[in-house]
Amino acid sequence: MLKNILSKESCASCRLCCVFDRYDVWETPVFTEYICERIRYAKPDAEFVAKDDGFIFKVKELDENELFSCPALTENGCMLGDDKPFDCRIWPYRIMYVGGRRAITIASICEEMYNRPLSQLTNFLKDGLADKIFEYARRHPEIVKPYYEGYPVLMFEKIPER
Repeated sequence: MLKNILSKESCASCRLCCVFDRYDVWETPVFTEYICERIRYAKPDAEFVAKDDGFIFKVKELDENELFSCPALTENGCMLGDDKPFDCRIWPYRIMYVGGRRAITIASICEEMYNRPLSQLTNFLKDGLADKIFEYARRHPEIVKPYYEGYPVLMFEKIPER
C-alpha cells in the first residue's frame, strides 16, 4: 500500500516495525484466522489471543531490555508477503481513537517517513489511502488502537453530514 512513498529496500533493511519492546508491544498487529494458521504452520510455537473479530500475538511479560520479534519475520523479511495484516501494510501510519474519533497518526520510530515533510505524508493519505484506512477501520474496529502520546495526528475521519 505504501510502495509509492516507502521503498521495499528501506523497509527490508530496517524491520523495526516487526520487533517490539515492553513499551510498544501494544502495537502488535491484528491478524485474521487465516494468517494465524499460516504463521502457526511455519512457527508452531506462535500463540495468539482473540481480539474482537481478530487475533493478536500472545506475548509474555517482557523484561527491561527484552524484545519480541514477530513470528512471521524471517531472515528474508516477512513470510506473509502480500498477505500481511492491514496494520503492517499501512505502517508507519496508525489508525487510533483520538478524543473518541478515528484518526490516522504516524509512528515516529520510522525515520524514513517521519523525516518527510508533513505535506507529503498527508497528501499521500489524501490520494486515496485515508479512505481505504477509514473504510477498513469501520469494518474491522479491532485494528483501531487507543491514542498513544507522541504519535502526531495527520488526519481525522470526516464526520458524516446529517
